[in-house]
Amino acid sequence: MSELPGDIYTEPENVDVDTLANLGPLAALAGTWEGMRGMDVNPKPEGPRRQAYLERIDLQPIDPQANGPQLLYGLRYHTHVVKPDEVETYHDQVGYWLWEPATEALIHTLTIPRGQAALATGTAARDATGFEVVAKRGSTENGIVSGWFLEQAFTTIEFRLQVTINADGTWSYFEDTILLVKGQKEPFHHTDGNTLARVGPPVPNPLARAR
Repeated sequence: MSELPGDIYTEPENVDVDTLANLGPLAALAGTWEGMRGMDVNPKPEGPRRQAYLERIDLQPIDPQANGPQLLYGLRYHTHVVKPDEVETYHDQVGYWLWEPATEALIHTLTIPRGQAALATGTAARDATGFEVVAKRGSTENGIVSGWFLEQAFTTIEFRLQVTINADGTWSYFEDTILLVKGQKEPFHHTDGNTLARVGPPVPNPLARAR
């Protein structure tokens, strides 16, 4: 965590509005992507279940965001997941990837339509080809909140997301969500992983397009 400046109100001047040029390690994720070989390992009464899935992720640049002197560049994303040969949504998720050039801080937000949200954080250099963000139960800076059912039946105590930028232009991720499942003695590692290929370019953010 960086120290607060004396002036917490004044926004930076002469901001470069070209988000695509200032995303640092997130630049490689910009665009529309598809992954055809996803694997989800989730908890069931009889034990872990493995489920293959297909997904499409749209990551588009947003205008620079300022919290007083803090300046963030980012991508707004939507993830849509289905099982092979099915139409029904298996998983849906929206949020933001954010990077702060001054501190190399990474922020990943996620919200799913089953009553859960999280804010995961990490750090990564501008030219990093791999990074990790983490959220933990009870934290006020990188925490996890759940509706009453998930909180009591499938308590999420930690979330980790690792991203690897591959030399062939694809990128891969591995998620590990640690759950305390009602009726089970040991924590359960609910994991997801996939490799995605770009199927569409990013669209410049509104300010960049206007100029």
